Amino acid sequence: MPPAAVKCPRRFRGVRCALLLLPLALAAGCVTDAEPESDSGPEVILPYAPPGMKVTAAPFLDPVAPVVIARGPRRPKRIALTFDACSTERPSRYDERIVKVLTEMNVPATLFLGGKWMEEHPEQTRYLASLPQLELGNHSFLHPHMPRVSDERLRQELVWTQDVLYTITGRHATLFRAPYGEIDERTVRLAAETGLTTVQFDLAAGDSDPRASKAKLVEYVTTMAKPGSIVVMHINRRGWHTAAALPEIVAKLRRRGFEFVTVGELLAGEPSRVAARRDETKARP
Repeated sequence: MPPAAVKCPRRFRGVRCALLLLPLALAAGCVTDAEPESDSGPEVILPYAPPGMKVTAAPFLDPVAPVVIARGPRRPKRIALTFDACSTERPSRYDERIVKVLTEMNVPATLFLGGKWMEEHPEQTRYLASLPQLELGNHSFLHPHMPRVSDERLRQELVWTQDVLYTITGRHATLFRAPYGEIDERTVRLAAETGLTTVQFDLAAGDSDPRASKAKLVEYVTTMAKPGSIVVMHINRRGWHTAAALPEIVAKLRRRGFEFVTVGELLAGEPSRVAARRDETKARP
């Protein structure tokens, strides 16, 4: 069972936060066998030219308020499905079955794509960008633990992902999801300075756990979903039963009266209300 939700820590001074979830184990579907970054030694900065790709700089975006969004308004009865795709030092994959379900069942969704993942899957990225019901977001370049890297590395993670997305698709992202769901005040602030709003989630499907069967995924997501929920799953084949469970998840939630929207649509018209909202759940140490 995913851990309980927590409220934004008080140390996030100047950051207006919605309800946060930090279920790192269940949200770690982009993890590979690469070694975690060391806290010692020289800082590794991203190269200015991803191998094999000539990158065009994405248009500059105006800074935005440093907010963290974990869910939308509890009315009306709308829900956003989101899917993460990323690579670390080793290549990742792509589960085309999930996109087939989304297109055949006409389900809008938001995909948070890593820069290296897009570099490895340019044709798939171009195809995803061609689908009108899909919104594309920024999921960093190499999927590091953002609170552990330098300011320069963090900025490069964001900017290079923007540049790769723009080079491949001609589009730019306005939403950012941190790797592993790990955020701090600095990460949110630097993302906002880059023009990106940080998006978390209030419902982790748990699809990165190989022990989570199709039936358990369906039961958990359809039981725990609430109006305004942002659900996180994975599209890089780290979601073990996601594609199999997705049709039933969509059908059951629609029977419950839910309308599927992108994160941008979920938040449209009420950003200040969502960002400033406080929930009764007390922060955990």
